Amino acid sequence: MADTTAVTEELRRALAAEEGGRRWLRRGAIAGGIALVVGAGLLWRAKHQPPPPAKFVTAQVVVGDIAEKVQATGAVQPMLQVNVGAQVNGRVTRVLVDFNTLVHKGDVLAEIDPSIYGTQVSAGQSQLLAGRAQLDQVKAQADTTKAQVETARAQMETAKIAYERVKRLFEQNLASKADLDAAKGAYDAAKAQHDAALATYEGSMAGVTSARASIGAQQAQLNQLTTNLGYTKIYAPVDGVVVTRSIDPGATVVASFQAPVLFVIAQDLKKMRVLADVDEADVGKLKDGMEADAVVDAFPGESFHGVVQQVRFSPNNVQGVVTYSAVIEVQNPEEKLRPGMTATVTIKTREVKGALRLPNAALRYKPSPALGPDGKPVLQAPEPPLPKGQGRIFLLTSDKAGDEKDEQKTVPIGITDGIFTELLPGPVAAGVKVVTDENETEEQKKKKKGN
Repeated sequence: MADTTAVTEELRRALAAEEGGRRWLRRGAIAGGIALVVGAGLLWRAKHQPPPPAKFVTAQVVVGDIAEKVQATGAVQPMLQVNVGAQVNGRVTRVLVDFNTLVHKGDVLAEIDPSIYGTQVSAGQSQLLAGRAQLDQVKAQADTTKAQVETARAQMETAKIAYERVKRLFEQNLASKADLDAAKGAYDAAKAQHDAALATYEGSMAGVTSARASIGAQQAQLNQLTTNLGYTKIYAPVDGVVVTRSIDPGATVVASFQAPVLFVIAQDLKKMRVLADVDEADVGKLKDGMEADAVVDAFPGESFHGVVQQVRFSPNNVQGVVTYSAVIEVQNPEEKLRPGMTATVTIKTREVKGALRLPNAALRYKPSPALGPDGKPVLQAPEPPLPKGQGRIFLLTSDKAGDEKDEQKTVPIGITDGIFTELLPGPVAAGVKVVTDENETEEQKKKKKGN
């Protein structure tokens, strides 16, 4: 019995030892498999690791069109806008038009009560008729006195002849002194009568002149009264559209000192103008006849073609900001543009077709300063300013990942549209890459996060 127990115990130990060996064997196999997978992963990652990010952001020099433009804002106005007012006082009896009414030259827009002016015209006509009657009476009196003058002159001439004949006879002792005195007295009396008649005639003619002057004044007054009567009807001076009406029937118009504006008529809304305020830095680029495009908020995405009609010399100074008014004539065939709208005008000042162009960012780019041993940027001397028409760019000479290189160049430049700049013929050709910016390094990103 004891022997059997010993054999069983020994067998159990043998089996336990064999089971432990297998366990360690399995563990080793698992560990080896894990190591194999990790190594394979590291090997795959090393082979498929992406290249380091490029140091520079670049763009190519390409061929394209460049248009230099000037932008300004202004208000839309009709080409011709006429203010229509009243020239006489009175109560408005009728208003025949309203907003947006089409009118033609000579149409009656409104009427002012004509009764007062009609009465004045009638009174003036009566005064004129009375003055003319008085003139006829004075002229008749003048004609009568004129006849009297002629009679007196004939009598005076007869008396003169008789006196001269008696005088000759007296000198020949053929007539007495009494006869001579009698002839002289008759002549003097006839002459005095003639002078009196002539004075009366001249007085009559003065009365005629006065009456004529009075009639002239009355006629002028009547003309004025008639004109005022005509002013009670307000007419349209031009063909157009009524854009403003500021009077209603029953209102009283007072035009004593200044003619009040009752209507505003826009002559032709198919052609409008934009009075744009151009910055003083851009006004030198504008000339009459340049093409322009206008946009308004009411019609997004739609452009209205126009032409620069005038650039005014008079400055506008608002809080120290100086602008100049440019008048742009804009086509409005569908009458979409309305007076008073705010328009943004883009004027094409210069344009180059098929030019070499590069992004403006390439001209603004400046390399980051190198870092010193202490990790701080090393101060560098500033670049000298370039003359007008020159720009400084950096060409990409090597795009090898992790070893990019650039080279500084000074190039001739032309016009710009705000995004691209014209590159004039020189050392740079189409297709060349230029540096526009730098990508941030991991160290720069960490510094930003630390800040």
